[in-house]
Amino acid sequence: MLNLKWFPMRVTYHRELKIKEQLDLLGIENFVPMRYEFVETKQGRKRKLVPAIHNLIFVHSTQEALTHLKTTMKECEPMRYMMRPVAGGDGQREIIIVPDDQMNNFMRVASVQDDSVIFLDYKNFIGKEGRRVRINEGTFAGVEGVIKRIKKNKHVVVHIEGITAVAVAFVPSSHLSII
Repeated sequence: MLNLKWFPMRVTYHRELKIKEQLDLLGIENFVPMRYEFVETKQGRKRKLVPAIHNLIFVHSTQEALTHLKTTMKECEPMRYMMRPVAGGDGQREIIIVPDDQMNNFMRVASVQDDSVIFLDYKNFIGKEGRRVRINEGTFAGVEGVIKRIKKNKHVVVHIEGITAVAVAFVPSSHLSII
């Protein structure tokens, strides 16, 4: 059995949707967080579904298969592994892998394309710990995250360490349990 993992991949020049299309054709599970945005067109303002985080795609695969795709398929060549420093590694770096449960929580929240979800820059959360909670009722029942204060309001935030975060705009405290 294959040992599939979630790899966050950087994509150059806003080509995340083209790569998503190619991966879909190959039957490789992937995720690009999307949101609606108003854009100006010749016909006026139009609501359009766009990537919420440009130049980022999450791919569920093996490292060997991803490396093979990047080196043999022109359409997948713009993908780059995201790296982080190894603790005590004298400048060494390792490929970031997102744990399945963290990715599942993130996808459950990030796949809702309305105003109940807020995409955040991960850098805003460095050093700000909050209480871990589980949402017990409603659309996001079962999702685990952290309570964070954003613009003076408390939100349940699901983050992927060092990469991105998404917040649920409002969850009544009666729908939460501390974990």
